[in-house]
Amino acid sequence: MLDVDADQFEQLVIDELDALPDDMIDGLDNVVFVTEDRPEDGSLDLLGLYDGIALTERGQYGFGELPDRIILYREPLLAICETLDALKDEIHVTLVHEIAHFYGINDEQLHELGWD
Repeated sequence: MLDVDADQFEQLVIDELDALPDDMIDGLDNVVFVTEDRPEDGSLDLLGLYDGIALTERGQYGFGELPDRIILYREPLLAICETLDALKDEIHVTLVHEIAHFYGINDEQLHELGWD
């Protein structure tokens, strides 16, 4: 398993986020990106999580709302990657996956688009 500490991992996430296309990022409103070691249940099965209300399901949403969160989990991502390049790729795919959930795209639609 790779040895990437929490600070290094956060920087990798920031770098991959900066590399995403502007049209994917520009629509994100009231969203924060967070890194954590593991999901609350301690499992290594979940790479990332969108915690919020999808854009397509929002009714009265606006001022005073807590931000939605996109969380990337360091230890599960490290567990499936053997190289730093593989980790960067998985971070990229996980970011795209969770951002898609913000836009209301579900797992089935992501699969159809080739984002497994």
